[in-house]
Formats: sequence, structure tokens, C-alpha cells
Amino acid sequence: MRTHFHRLAFAAPLLALGIAAFGAAPAAAQEFPSKPIKFVVPFPPGSGTDTSARYFGRKLTELTGQPVVVENKPGANGFIAVKAVLAAPADGYTVFVGSNSTLAVNVALFKSLPYDPVTELAPLTMMMRSPALIVVPGPSPYKTLPELMAGARARPGALNYGAGSAGYQLMAELFNDAAKVQTRHVPFKGASEALVAVVSSTVDLAFAEITSAQELAKSGKVHALAVAADKRLPALPNVPTAAEAGLPGFAAYTWVGAMVSAKTPKAETDKLAALLTKIETLPETREFYERIGAEVMRGGPEEMRAFQAAEIQLWKRIAVKANVEQQ
Repeated sequence: MRTHFHRLAFAAPLLALGIAAFGAAPAAAQEFPSKPIKFVVPFPPGSGTDTSARYFGRKLTELTGQPVVVENKPGANGFIAVKAVLAAPADGYTVFVGSNSTLAVNVALFKSLPYDPVTELAPLTMMMRSPALIVVPGPSPYKTLPELMAGARARPGALNYGAGSAGYQLMAELFNDAAKVQTRHVPFKGASEALVAVVSSTVDLAFAEITSAQELAKSGKVHALAVAADKRLPALPNVPTAAEAGLPGFAAYTWVGAMVSAKTPKAETDKLAALLTKIETLPETREFYERIGAEVMRGGPEEMRAFQAAEIQLWKRIAVKANVEQQ
């Protein structure tokens, strides 16, 4: 009896330890993601970047069962949003949904950035690209692109353009260089604010995403002079390409992609990348972007990193060619 009791007494702590370990197992084995995810967007609601974040957020919730919260942090050329992402825990639950401005163009425009989009951010997936529209106010005297260029040449420096980000600024400067005109930069916190300025005739022109400008163009609140692409858009079939409108070879696109802090563990980064890349391959994703005049961009982390590097070099060349002074 004594031996039997001794064995039971010895086994009891081990049994308790086993029960405790068994009880803790589910928590330790929880798969990522196991809580809500935050998408941080550097522009106000209504921009193409915001639209992409909300679409991918909905689809990510469908795939994982976890809520996705979109947090808009506009202003300061995207610096506020990027710094918020880098200041958050690097655990995969804070995702930066950025554009060509924050992920490439800023490198060309600023002597010293408060973040490095290559070394401090790890790519997850491409999302979409969208050709820019050259728009003027509805009551503008310029009804065609040649009329706008002629008006700008007649009064050098008199016309101004609104830009909601560094990307749009460089598009406009590329236009200035290609059309041999001088127009002045008026900065705004985001693409939607720049569009409001066009609608109210506060600025003379702007480059805008079709995702946010097509309804304004259809209603006549803004007039789309041309699309900066090699073909017309199904959403606005009556708007000519820049080449058709008198500016051959001119093209400009915005694009959107997702990244996390480079300090995020590889397991979480890989899982997020796989989930988001899966979303971009869905037929409904292609249909969603086609409806708003954009197109899906395919590519996971490696493809996005290579694309980002090429974009940085492209916009650096454009900034130098257009004599844009670094800020």
C-alpha cells in the first residue's frame, strides 16, 4: 500500500503538469492571425489606396475570420502613416497599404526621409495600378488637352496644379516637361482633397486616379482631358489617351501595394503575403478593379521588391529631368 501511495503521490504533480500543459496547448498553437488586423493608409478615405485597403480588408476577413480595421492617417507626404506602422509592434497585425508616392516617389523627392521604404518595410503583395486622368474644373475654359497646353504656354507659371501626394506632383512635373509648359504646384493632404480643389476651381488642373475621379467626370463636375495610358478606359470610353489628345508617349500610373515592418517575423510575413496574394488572384478581385477603371497587379514579395526598385530609379530620373528640387 505504501509503495502504491508513494507512486500516486509522485504521479500527481506530473499529472497536474500534463493537464496544465494540455490546457495551454491551444493558446500556444493558435494560428496567425488570431486577432484583428489593422491596415494603415497614408491618404484620406476615397482615394484609390483607401479603396484597395478596404477591398483587401474585406477579403482577408473572409479568409481568416478576423476583422480588418482600416485606419487613415493622411498628411506629411505619408510620413505620419509610415511612422505609425514602424512604431507598432512588429507582429504582422499592422499592415501598411501604400502607393507609389510613399513606397517609391518620396525617395526621389526628399533629401532625407524619416523612413527607408526599402530597408524598414518588407513587401507582401502588389494590389493594383491605375492610369492617371488629367482633369480640369467643369467650367474651365480648357476643354481639350491642346487648349490647356496652349493656355499654359501663353501664361508661363500662371496656371497651378493640385497634388495630393508626391506621386501626383512628379506626374505633373513630367507633364510640364513633356508639354514644355510651366504650371505651379499646390500641395494637398490627399487625392480626394486635390479633386475637391478642382471641383471648386481652386486649382486649374490635377492628375487624378480614375477610381476617385470617374463619377465626377461623368457628372460634369470635372472635365477629363486625357487618360495618361496607352489605351482608353472602358469606364470612360470618350476620354482620349494623352497621345490621341496631342501628347504622344505620355503615360503615368499610380499603384498600390502592402508592406509590414521589416522586423516582422518571417512566419507572419509569409502567411500574410500568401493570404494577400491569394486575394489578388480571385476572379472577383479582377472584376472589382475593372469596374472602377483599374487593374490588378500580380506579384508576391519578390516581385514587389523588384518592381519597387525599378520605380524608385524611374522617378529619380524623372525628378532630375524635370529639375524638381529635393525637399
